[in-house]
Amino acid sequence: MSKKMMGNLMREAQKLQEKMMQMQEEAKQKTAEASSGGGMVTVVANGAGQLVSVNIEKEAVDPDDVEMLQDLVLAACNEAIKRAQEMVGDEMSKLTGGMQIPGMSDMANLFGK
Repeated sequence: MSKKMMGNLMREAQKLQEKMMQMQEEAKQKTAEASSGGGMVTVVANGAGQLVSVNIEKEAVDPDDVEMLQDLVLAACNEAIKRAQEMVGDEMSKLTGGMQIPGMSDMANLFGK
C-alpha cells in the first residue's frame, strides 16, 4: 500500500472516530422508554445506558406484595436499557455502513452491540 493510500485511510479512520464520538454525545440526549405491568411502571433510559426516570403508579404499590413491584421495576429497567442500546447500535451501524471495523468493537460494546 502506498504512503498516500495509507494517509487517506488514516484520515478516513480519524473522521469516523470523530463521528462516533459525536454520536456518543448525541446518544446521551436520546431516550428510550419501556413499561411493565400494563403501564404500572415506566422507565426511561438514555443512549448512554443510564436510567433517566422511573414512574410507579400508586396502584402498583402493595405492601403485601413487594416482590411484584420489584419484578415490574426490574423488567421495565431492563427493557428500557435494551431499547436504548438497540437505538444506539442502529445509529452506529448506519455510521459504519454495517462494517465491523477493527478497533471500533470496544466502542460498540459500550452501547451493547
